[in-house]
Amino acid sequence: MPGALPIGDPAPRDGSLPVSVREGQARRRFGVYLHVPFCKARCGYCDFNTYTADELRGAKRSDYAGQAVAEVEFAGAVLQQAELAPRAASTVFFGGGTPTMLPVADLVAMLDAVRRTWGLEPGAEVTTEANPDSVDADYLHALARAGFTRVSFGMQSAVPRVLQTLERTHDPGRIPLVVEWAREAGLGVSLDLIYGTPGETAADWRVSLESAIAQQPDHISTYSLIVEDGTKLARQIRRGEVAMPDEDLQADLYELADRMLSGAGYRWYEVSNWATGDAHQSRHNLAYWQGHDWWGIGPGAHSHVGGVRWWNVKHPAAYAERMAAGSSPAAGREELDETTRDIERILLLTRIRDGLGVAALPPAARTAVAGLIADGLVDGTAAVRGSILLTLRGRLLADAVVRRLVGD
Repeated sequence: MPGALPIGDPAPRDGSLPVSVREGQARRRFGVYLHVPFCKARCGYCDFNTYTADELRGAKRSDYAGQAVAEVEFAGAVLQQAELAPRAASTVFFGGGTPTMLPVADLVAMLDAVRRTWGLEPGAEVTTEANPDSVDADYLHALARAGFTRVSFGMQSAVPRVLQTLERTHDPGRIPLVVEWAREAGLGVSLDLIYGTPGETAADWRVSLESAIAQQPDHISTYSLIVEDGTKLARQIRRGEVAMPDEDLQADLYELADRMLSGAGYRWYEVSNWATGDAHQSRHNLAYWQGHDWWGIGPGAHSHVGGVRWWNVKHPAAYAERMAAGSSPAAGREELDETTRDIERILLLTRIRDGLGVAALPPAARTAVAGLIADGLVDGTAAVRGSILLTLRGRLLADAVVRRLVGD
């Protein structure tokens, strides 16, 4: 089942934002995330806020695009009332769930609402996630004609046995087809992989990496499998039906990915992400890590504007009720104080290549840098030049680096 929402303060039903969000707005870009909470089947490892047909409690997929459009329009009014200067969206990202379970016309209608409400910057990045079995050539060409620039396919593995353990339904042989169709449509291509699945070997992981690299995508993401409480996988492990992912093996698999991707011309720019060049990095995800503004549309979606963060009600039926009433779908929110902002900035920017400047660290954090260099976690040459750059070992222990920088 989907994970729980954070605990925060009550969110105003009119969505109003404090005047503090105006401070520093000129330094922040604006992006839009549109969450599509539908899946054909729930994978055993997944705790994302997604729902299969029998979990919708009366909510209808066919109504969803109209509800999302209503929230886009609501968001536009809220930002205008907050007297924020008009900003065109620099990035738009459709995630899920499986956005491409909806008819292409629904995704286009949502993107058109963003375009009407805020406009798109010239060269804006517009991405949708897709399962390989949820699109065909016509669908991808229709996305490109509507202004989408990029598609991120959930490949996960090229090994059928591993896909079966993950309960992924697509045929790995379909990956070359969808990549070819996307390229023919003029779309940029990213492939998502998961490593550390119970029973997956280093040889299996090598097969998946080789298969992904062979498609020559612009971007590859590799995520270690995390066992989330409440998922089917967690219950299977608790009952002893499958083994807990081995952390040492996961570290070995990450190192293998780094060697193979680097050797194929990919450059890491965030701990879990590689691209063939700066132009092919995910600008939308970089905006999250760099602390820019975004409005999250849809059930369970999170937003951040000027140090205020909020999150929507989770279930599509509850979301539909809020939108029908014309009120904010937010379930709660929080205003970040300076200490929390400093900690989050360290947490997020440390993960990015050259993303965190030494001079921007609090004095106590700067004193920790020498020890991190001595322990082989931070590149000493980069630190002398003023940047925190994780070594390969540092990327494997990124959470420990952050704890030391914030004094935990």
